[in-house]
Amino acid sequence: MAAPAGHLRPGRYLAFFALIVVALYALVFFTGSGKPTPKLGIDLQGGTRVTLSARNPDGGDPPRESLEQARSIIERRVNGIGVSGTEVVLDGSNVVITVPGEQGDQAKTLGKTAKLGFRKVVTSQPVTPVQQPTAPPASGTPSSAPPSSPGVSAPPSSPANGGGGAAGAPQQQPGADSDEQTKKDIENARNLRQNPDLLSTDQAKQAAAAEKAFAALNCDPKVSDPLVGNDLTDKPLVACGDKNTMKYLLEPEFLPGTEISDASSGYDTQNSQWVVNLNFKSDGSRIWGDFTSKNTQKQAAFVLDTQVVSAPTIQSAILGGQTQITGRFSQTEAKDLADVLKYGSLPLSFESSDATTVSATLGLASLQAGLIAGGLGLLIVFIYCLFYYRLLGVLTILSLALSFSLVYAVLVLLGRWIGYTLDLAGVAGLIIAIGITADSFVIYFERLKDEIREGRTFRSAVPRGWSRAQRTILASDAVSFLAAAILYWLAVGEVKGFAFTLGMSTVLDLVVVYLVTHPLVSMVSRSKSKFLSNPKNLGLGAVQQVGSERKAARPAAGRPNVKEA
Repeated sequence: MAAPAGHLRPGRYLAFFALIVVALYALVFFTGSGKPTPKLGIDLQGGTRVTLSARNPDGGDPPRESLEQARSIIERRVNGIGVSGTEVVLDGSNVVITVPGEQGDQAKTLGKTAKLGFRKVVTSQPVTPVQQPTAPPASGTPSSAPPSSPGVSAPPSSPANGGGGAAGAPQQQPGADSDEQTKKDIENARNLRQNPDLLSTDQAKQAAAAEKAFAALNCDPKVSDPLVGNDLTDKPLVACGDKNTMKYLLEPEFLPGTEISDASSGYDTQNSQWVVNLNFKSDGSRIWGDFTSKNTQKQAAFVLDTQVVSAPTIQSAILGGQTQITGRFSQTEAKDLADVLKYGSLPLSFESSDATTVSATLGLASLQAGLIAGGLGLLIVFIYCLFYYRLLGVLTILSLALSFSLVYAVLVLLGRWIGYTLDLAGVAGLIIAIGITADSFVIYFERLKDEIREGRTFRSAVPRGWSRAQRTILASDAVSFLAAAILYWLAVGEVKGFAFTLGMSTVLDLVVVYLVTHPLVSMVSRSKSKFLSNPKNLGLGAVQQVGSERKAARPAAGRPNVKEA
């Protein structure tokens, strides 16, 4: 026989909730390769926070659109190099990168502009007459190709061999007026690098300009590091390379780095070196093929942020679009270069203005403090519920425990699926959510008391009390969720974590109240056990007595309540 309309079947609700819990924990323990624990943020497990300050060529404030584009590119780089749990946000004209765990060193390289261009080498010379080690040839084919395969290569005797970054060169000691002198050196280097006379049709004028540029450019990292606006593609360029021990005079750019479709690092076992493999787009492959066909036995410089990464000699035409960059890279250098080339150039130049590292010990102390705060909050709620509601308080505690089991599983899965990390602000959101969840139970139980005060029995009060209480619970949780959603939408950084956990816990509170708390109270109201049916054990003794007195004071049906004279 079908159940009457409005009749609740608690077993079905509890079974459905159990199915949800089983499904969630099956995903937690039997999917993914990580531990069955939530991912923790920098303030809980330690890590690194890097602040990148944007530099604008005209000295003004960087455009907001450019900042947002840079943030998006850096975020793609983060995802591409596999730095998990990283947060990239804008703070004014700064980009703040937060990396939990021990991957902070990778974050410090994410702000590279990676402006790559290909230029023909006019001439080159060493900065100092030091003996340079011989670099292995650069190949225009994949790393598995033999050294004799056609492609870009640099003979061992070539002084333009290899490349490398600006790191490794000693810096000159500043003098008394070092700041002013450095500014002049930077301006001179900037002007010399883009001097149009370097490629004048007048050979004497060109030679004089080249001699002046080469003499002035000492490749000191303090003045030769990449400068904003000093790498115009339509002008010749004087640049440093090979760890600042070589100078190059370069023609205007003939192929931009944006024509690269893919970049990856690998180990060339034939030549025992780490290399960067480049694949060009269709137009880039055509331009590169034409250039290498017309310039065999000449050098082509791969210029990254005004630094010559590699300047190999072209041995033959490369028509397939696949090329390698060599430069005596370490494994890390090759991977970093491939990553920044693959995920795009930044529209602005950045410098690291701050890098803060939080030790794992401090993070552990913060986590313990958060757990203690949450534990104390739960304990206070438990004591209050047991003292005021007694057996109904036990149901509250059980519901809170089941709510925590849901929250924990969801946090673990969100950490795996979308990289969500739990920080101290998120823990604060969970602690506040304890009060919101307990508030739903209080609303329900107080509504039950109101019904019993009207003279109804506990069993008859449950469906009527729930019918009225659920509207209030829905309204209360809707306000809390709306506040959390607005806060999440408007906030940045750690505040988002607080809003997210608060909103998520509010939604899960409704799940627990509807699928656990109400069905359990309904089961207790129908129980034939004397212990469960005793109003005193349910914390309803006082209100039941008030209800009985009110019921007795009411006139019987059909009889007026007339007092005798």
